[in-house]
Amino acid sequence: MSVEFCDTNVIVYAYDVTAGTRREFARQLLDRLWTDGVGAASVQVLQELFVTLTRKIARPVDVATARGIVVDLATWRIICPTEADVLAAIDATARWRISFWDAMIITAAQAAGAAVVWSEDLNADQAFDGLTVRNPFRDR
Repeated sequence: MSVEFCDTNVIVYAYDVTAGTRREFARQLLDRLWTDGVGAASVQVLQELFVTLTRKIARPVDVATARGIVVDLATWRIICPTEADVLAAIDATARWRISFWDAMIITAAQAAGAAVVWSEDLNADQAFDGLTVRNPFRDR
């Protein structure tokens, strides 16, 4: 099976008790990624996740809980960006006219060997050199 990369927002919904049906869909997706052993993320995703879960959602979780979530996700394939990845992301911003941070997600997903990146922020069904963006909440 091919690796599937998760953007921060999808993971946040899985742990946000106020996210309603999005929480359910996100949890189902994460459960499948764990069961199939195909989940991937990046250091950027883990950093954003911790900050969002502890400070930005309506009902933040405590630091220990957020840390535990990050520890669990660290069992996935985690990409640590290099200077070459940063330069590739800079090039991607011009090539695809996307933000630098979105380009870092795309670059990390490609480095992971992912065929799919799950994201609500990127354009669903957009392709980036063999990597396709999917929105788990679209058409639900």
